[in-house]
Amino acid sequence: MPAPVLTQTATISCPHGGQAVVVPQNVTVLIQGAPVLVITDVFTIAGCPFNIAGSPAPCVNIQWTAPAVSFAVNGVPALLATSVGLCVGGSGAVPAVVVPGQTAVLAT
Repeated sequence: MPAPVLTQTATISCPHGGQAVVVPQNVTVLIQGAPVLVITDVFTIAGCPFNIAGSPAPCVNIQWTAPAVSFAVNGVPALLATSVGLCVGGSGAVPAVVVPGQTAVLAT
C-alpha cells in the first residue's frame, strides 16, 4: 500500500519525547521544497529524557528498515511513513514516532 515519502518536514521523535535531527544527504530531489529523506541519512536524537533506575539512558540515534522499493534518490531507497525507525539507546531499540509532514507524494 502506498505511503507518504518522508522529507525534511517530517516530525520524527523517540517515544520518550526526544526529537530527531537529520541533515539530509540528498539536496537535489525535493517534494514541496523539502529534501527527500533516504535510508542512509544519519538521524540523531536530541533531548530524550529516558532513564533507567535514575540513571540517564537516552535514545541517541535512529536506525531504519523497510525503505521504499519503488522510489529512490540516486539509487538510495527513500524513507516512507511506513518505514520502521528504531530509536537506539540505553533502553535497547524502541520504535520511532513519525508524522510525515507531506502527503502529496506516495510510494511503495
